[in-house]
Amino acid sequence: MGEFQHTLDDKGRLIVPAKFREELGDRFVVTRGLDNCLFVYPAREWSALEEKLKNLPLTKGDARAFVRFLFSGATECEVDKQGRIILPQNLRDHAKIDKEAVVIGASTRVEIWSKEKWEAYARAAEESFESIAENIVDLGI
Repeated sequence: MGEFQHTLDDKGRLIVPAKFREELGDRFVVTRGLDNCLFVYPAREWSALEEKLKNLPLTKGDARAFVRFLFSGATECEVDKQGRIILPQNLRDHAKIDKEAVVIGASTRVEIWSKEKWEAYARAAEESFESIAENIVDLGI
């Protein structure tokens, strides 16, 4: 959980918030995500996702395309002594991250967004949050 703003340095390194480092562990996977963000998975969650994707039917074009999209962009990351990871250029390009990034907790994964994309997404989602909630989940409220 949570939202943190950070700046990438000239080498494409991003500080992973300490709160997330504890949960992600020493090694984790970063890949292209949906909505032009990056998905970050702890090793155990990546393994579980990998198992689910292995069971998709190879005869379905959408399944093949999604598996290619997710796996071809995936990279294993290791946190350095300053709590940073290197985001490869192809992932920064996908998420349109130039300098400023927002790192958010999203249940079983972490997401990395460009600051501009996150702010636009959050504004749009906020406007429709109540109707989305009514349609997809019973929050017990």
